[in-house]
Amino acid sequence: MTLPVLGTIRTHESTRKLHRRITAGSAVIKSATVRRGAGRWFVSFTVEVERADRTPSRPDAVIGVDLGIKSLAVFSDGRPAAENPRHYDTARRKLRRLSRAVSRKQGPDRRTGQKPSNRWRRSNAARNRVHYRTACLRADALHKLTTHLARAYGTVVVEDLNVAGMLKNRKLARVVADAAFAEIRRKLACKTVWNGGRLEVAGRWYPSSKTCSGCQAVKPKLPLGVRTYVCEHCGLVIDRDENAALNLAALVKRHVTGSGPETENGRGADRKTPPRGAGGREAPTPHRSPQGSNETGTFAR
Repeated sequence: MTLPVLGTIRTHESTRKLHRRITAGSAVIKSATVRRGAGRWFVSFTVEVERADRTPSRPDAVIGVDLGIKSLAVFSDGRPAAENPRHYDTARRKLRRLSRAVSRKQGPDRRTGQKPSNRWRRSNAARNRVHYRTACLRADALHKLTTHLARAYGTVVVEDLNVAGMLKNRKLARVVADAAFAEIRRKLACKTVWNGGRLEVAGRWYPSSKTCSGCQAVKPKLPLGVRTYVCEHCGLVIDRDENAALNLAALVKRHVTGSGPETENGRGADRKTPPRGAGGREAPTPHRSPQGSNETGTFAR
């Protein structure tokens, strides 16, 4: 990597893939940003790349994805649920020990102009490395999950969760923030477009958990502690999250195929919250030109 003033610098990660694209003329570097974080230096390249149109391996398949805390994602097609790794909970013990070590040393004070000691700098750097590793592990798990969904299924259905409201619950705020529901939706919004699929978002008030996936009857109330859905009308007994995922997939199938009424029980719950695309604030700019020949992406090295 050759940068102005700094000259040629060896990178830790391989840049051969980017170099091959530049040599072949299928990529052009627009800019490079250098930053420092967690005791390391990073450079990010903004690259314009020419790519052929992609198609998911199952373009006609629809999958409903119910996000949760116990299981990070439950799917409607019967595949095993994605377990929630809870990376922050795993690192909490080490973070407590490092935070105590930082608090016992002379840190910076803006009011008095006191400068931090060298021991404080070393302890704080060690704590920051743990935070950085936790964030990297979380990002890696989310990338693998969303990439697989975007490449395999033509339509992915998720809920418009009120994440800000969930964070106000002091008993669930930590695990909700660690699960990163909003980040999963943001990644799916980008990757489904890149791979030729689409993301459908069910309305925030759609009763996916309260609706029976068998007869479409809607329960008036379903406490969060009830993990098994039992229908009083048809006798269906099913896991709560799996039932929600099935309802999400069926919601889009009813609207797309027009195979039946919006609700079989006549209550019209679906009419209030029709599915909508993942555009708007989540994906303000398209990642492919009208001809599907150019993309703009960022390669971090």
